Amino acid sequence: MRKALVLVVATASILPGCGGASTSTTAGGTATSAVASPAPRPRLRVDVTEAGRLPAPLEDPAAAGLSGGEVLLLGGLDVSDRSVATIVTVTGDGSGAHRSGTLPAAQHDAQAARLGRYVYVFGGGGAANQTYDHIIRVDAANGSAAPVGRLPRPASDVAVAGLGGHVYVVGGYDGSAWLDAITAWRPGAQPRVVARLPVGLRYAAVAAAGGRLIIAGGTTSSGVSDSVFSFDPAGGVVTRIGRLPRALTHAAAATLDGRMLVIGGRYQAGLGPRSAFILAINPRSGSVRRVGTLPKPLSDAAAVASGGAVIVAGGAGPTGVEARILRLSAGG
Repeated sequence: MRKALVLVVATASILPGCGGASTSTTAGGTATSAVASPAPRPRLRVDVTEAGRLPAPLEDPAAAGLSGGEVLLLGGLDVSDRSVATIVTVTGDGSGAHRSGTLPAAQHDAQAARLGRYVYVFGGGGAANQTYDHIIRVDAANGSAAPVGRLPRPASDVAVAGLGGHVYVVGGYDGSAWLDAITAWRPGAQPRVVARLPVGLRYAAVAAAGGRLIIAGGTTSSGVSDSVFSFDPAGGVVTRIGRLPRALTHAAAATLDGRMLVIGGRYQAGLGPRSAFILAINPRSGSVRRVGTLPKPLSDAAAVASGGAVIVAGGAGPTGVEARILRLSAGG
């Protein structure tokens, strides 16, 4: 059964630890409640080191972390802007990578998450403007991959995060329309829409932090978003908790030290200037701070938390598709 959407719009906080009030709109009316100021925590600084290289340049892959700390990259686009079916395993420290399997078909602009021993890939796009609705299960132990389900509708340009035994697929594009659904899925069950965003959203930066999904930026049908939303799976609640310093899309996201990192991205929906900034979002207050800088502007990269750090692999930079693997860690 679809849960009713609750949308809360709160004033963005640009300073850590700021509290306020929130106004909720529900089927029964409107209520206002105080929001307690979160306890102060040390300021985060992110150090960036170049760790290794991929077997070949790659952008827009799906990515997920494995239980042993390794990172799996699935599909993506090569230097000729063609979809690939390659599965690549990156070591937990990012120092090495090797091809480890093949998807059933070449694809890009999908996303992935791990549940148990398997990694699951959701949606994506292929050649000739194809848009997929498949859910593919990948066994990293032997590189095998096979479809195990379908999304409610085809979707590329999705964002995906795992939380509480479920995978949540956020937004996307079905080939003609921007999607506003947040869809929950777990193995053995049918996917179901559990909430709706206030606007259709592609290429959003999404990660689980503080027991919720944090959804930042992305492309809408009218431009690029600067909104930061929080989704609470317990109540099906979508809340706008802040704003990015500048509208941003095609950024990568991962969680580090309890905060969601927004890594690189584009300032325009199409080709245009990219960001080299690393932003941190406090999942409770919605405050956003710049906490680091990449070696060069980067969009459409993979980012996965691994061993107390974040591995950033591939992406598109000023001179083309990248093969570099970066390691982001909390500085002292």
